[in-house]
Amino acid sequence: MKINAFADVSLRAIMVLAAAPEGTLLTTQAVADAVGTPYNHVSKAMVRLRALGYIDVERGRLGGSRLNESGRRATVGEVLRHLDSRQDPAECQSPTKNCPLITECGLRHAMNRAREAFYTELDTVVISSLPHARQMIPVFQSIGLRPEFRPAAAQR
Repeated sequence: MKINAFADVSLRAIMVLAAAPEGTLLTTQAVADAVGTPYNHVSKAMVRLRALGYIDVERGRLGGSRLNESGRRATVGEVLRHLDSRQDPAECQSPTKNCPLITECGLRHAMNRAREAFYTELDTVVISSLPHARQMIPVFQSIGLRPEFRPAAAQR
């Protein structure tokens, strides 16, 4: 299965926020720089993550975002279910008309079951457990954050 670009950016943003030192607020620009994605894409992801209840946002000159407890417990499967905008994993429509086999289509049902199996497997992966020091230290140095890294599990 392939996830969409929006879901990919959102997962990477959660990973960066999960690895940030406890209490640290990261601006959307800092997260965008950390994940190597344009600001406007990350901004949309941050708005959606806030609406889903995974991050807290403080406004103002010294504001930013941080992962909240719900975000720390979120699994990859859970987040992808919320962010997957595709109604159908199979392309059942063409520019000219719907597929003539669309009613009672066994392929659509099989593809939906496969997608759910994909998410179910990812329900075992807690996003905040994914970042590790070798990965995050250079990322944090690149955005001017302290180079030390404390594993997400130790931040609780």
